[in-house]
Amino acid sequence: MGSVKDIQVITEPTQEKPGECVFVFSDRFSVFDWGVMPDLIDGKGKSICLLGAWFFEKLEEIGIKTHYIGMLEDGRIKKLKDLREPQHNMLVKFLRVIKPKTDGKKYDYSEFLKQKGNFVIPLEVIYRNSLPAGSSVFKRLKEGKISLSDLGLSEFPKENTKLNRPFIDFSTKFESQDRYLNQQEAKEIAGLTVEEFEKMKELVFLANKLISECVEKLSISNDDGKFEFGFDENREMIFVDVLGTPDECRFTYDGIQLSKEVLRFYYRKTDWYKQILEAKDKDFVRWRELVSLKPPLLPRDLKELVSEMYMSMCNSITQRDWFKVRDLSLIVKYIRSYID
Repeated sequence: MGSVKDIQVITEPTQEKPGECVFVFSDRFSVFDWGVMPDLIDGKGKSICLLGAWFFEKLEEIGIKTHYIGMLEDGRIKKLKDLREPQHNMLVKFLRVIKPKTDGKKYDYSEFLKQKGNFVIPLEVIYRNSLPAGSSVFKRLKEGKISLSDLGLSEFPKENTKLNRPFIDFSTKFESQDRYLNQQEAKEIAGLTVEEFEKMKELVFLANKLISECVEKLSISNDDGKFEFGFDENREMIFVDVLGTPDECRFTYDGIQLSKEVLRFYYRKTDWYKQILEAKDKDFVRWRELVSLKPPLLPRDLKELVSEMYMSMCNSITQRDWFKVRDLSLIVKYIRSYID
């Protein structure tokens, strides 16, 4: 079970071929690498599932391979257009998950050098089209962990600065705390050749462009987001997990972020979040054990607004009224008044 979705295994993967599994998208959510939070966001699971399927099908239309097989309804595999009602079950190819070994202080990725194919690549690949409020880039620039030239900038950026070209970032996928990597580190821990690494970046640019163009028609900007990849049995790179959703992307509409950032905004004001920051500074691996407070429940009105936000975005992007909710512009208006 993951933080926000469950996996129902149909057939196990082997070294020779992928298996199959069902992603069951839940109404759970996670922030700050904590894991499952105490509230449920109504309609979130189905919204994320439908959006993920929509973008997977768009990628396949332009010849880009993914692990997506189809949606499940009444025990049948269907394309999105054939669904009668919103569903939260997605059938996908099931690749091997190989986690790096650790002694509690460092991680050993040598196992990935031995693998031929049919496994999840141990990276999260982040694209950045702009630098919205809350972006980790500002802190990392101040700490000297990335440079202005990396971002194609000549001076320190302000919030919401648009980048002249997308910046690709890399972080670990299977460590207890996500850790940013430079390009050489990312290539090496995943055991990628130079050609495979360049192919990954090419796929990132293509998918980023697709998502951006789709949401820009709705006056939504695609600020940043993440992708995950795997190798099929022929060691051909494919998209895995899910993409193009408010959980994987940071979307902005009329200055308001349509993502989990709305929830993070609330939690950053809590003592629970302050303990998280202190714990991560003390122990990069076992920081959760140092947090004594539990995350507080969300205010009811905020939870309802975020629920509507997910469902309305799904309606708008897929161009189908799956859910009976208010228009996105009205929901954003209420979110703005809550934040302000």
